[in-house]
Amino acid sequence: MSRAQLALRVSDLEASIAFYSKLFGTEPAKRREGYANFAVAEPPLKLVLIEGAPGEETRLDHLGVEVESTDQVSAATTRLRDAGLATLEENDTSCCYALQDKVWVHGPGKEPWEVYVVKADADTLGRSAAPGAAGDGCCTGQATEGAAPTTAGCACGQ
Repeated sequence: MSRAQLALRVSDLEASIAFYSKLFGTEPAKRREGYANFAVAEPPLKLVLIEGAPGEETRLDHLGVEVESTDQVSAATTRLRDAGLATLEENDTSCCYALQDKVWVHGPGKEPWEVYVVKADADTLGRSAAPGAAGDGCCTGQATEGAAPTTAGCACGQ
């Protein structure tokens, strides 16, 4: 089963966790310092909360589609490339506290989208769960106008 992902950058992580726990009737599936994610069953959604600067308004960080296999990521990459979209592939990348394969594209408003599969959680890989730890940041596939997405200056939570 695929599910949509919505990643929000929030100024008050604890208040946001409390609100979304009530809204969706579930607690976070994963928590780290400065980060939480919810695996919402109905509607199928992965909601990611990333702590931003104090007082900062909540904003969209990135969007995604979580799929079940690397083959599905590869198929999406081919389909998107064949449709003429600039893509950025990241395979076996340590990102968002997990080992992932993914492809990034941008919508017409420059909103970053990823199609990804989680191959292993960072906890099972023995990687650091600290924000900003080498190899554990998340990449938002940021791009300059007319250029392929890049992963410079990114930090999110998966």
